[in-house]
Amino acid sequence: MRTMVVSLAMMLALALALVVFVARRDRTRRPSDEDSAAVHQARADQHRHDAQRQVASGLAERHRNPPST
Repeated sequence: MRTMVVSLAMMLALALALVVFVARRDRTRRPSDEDSAAVHQARADQHRHDAQRQVASGLAERHRNPPST
């Protein structure tokens, strides 16, 4: 029984140490240049997609309602 309690305590201490290590590592992590470049690329892609959708919408509207002569 005593060895089981010691084993459980050791496992809990190891798990706590792991949680502390990961939390400290994540807190000190800084966003890299790749992260900011990926965000910039995603925004550019979103703007391009929005512009293409707006053009397609305008073309569809003109097709439904041709300009009067």
